[in-house]
Amino acid sequence: MNEALLNEIAAAVTAALPGEAPPTVAHGELTLEVDAARIVDVAKVLRDDPALAFVSFIDVCAVDYPERAERFDVVYHLLSPTRNARIRLRVTTAEASPVPSVTSVYPGADWFEREAYDLVGVLFTDHPELRRILTDYGFDGHPLRKDFPMTGYVEVRYDDAEKRVVYEPVTLNQEFRSFDFLSPWEGPDYVLPGDEKAKTN
Repeated sequence: MNEALLNEIAAAVTAALPGEAPPTVAHGELTLEVDAARIVDVAKVLRDDPALAFVSFIDVCAVDYPERAERFDVVYHLLSPTRNARIRLRVTTAEASPVPSVTSVYPGADWFEREAYDLVGVLFTDHPELRRILTDYGFDGHPLRKDFPMTGYVEVRYDDAEKRVVYEPVTLNQEFRSFDFLSPWEGPDYVLPGDEKAKTN
């Protein structure tokens, strides 16, 4: 995106939000770090200020950094059709610290906040219906957290004897293996099975 336009929008955001840190421009993107308690107020200003008009909600996602005290980044993407520009809002929060829901400002955030809660475990206050959306009802844990086991905690299968779907602890029928993914056609020292029978002249 045009850097002059991004700098102009960044100046307008700074003027509209005097109490917030100014947005940063990097890699053709505009990013605004926001305190969790202020996210709803900031979103209202970005939507309602005619110089900005970020009226279109794109998405919310969560990123997990388990080594940090505030392990989650909640990232919002907004679009201003009149300015043909996007802005990213980033909020950091801890595992037990909820973030205010922006559904009162952008009703389209409903599904995305539920997804962030279900898959990563971010809590949202004042959400109209915060419950799991992609995992099963009794699912244990949040599968997109970095510390979630690759195999999960339970496995699901249909039991022919019981004529129903059953949940059981995960059992691995074989150990994890280390595979050689090098192409046999590129490695000069890689002997294909059967090559030892070939006659060399």
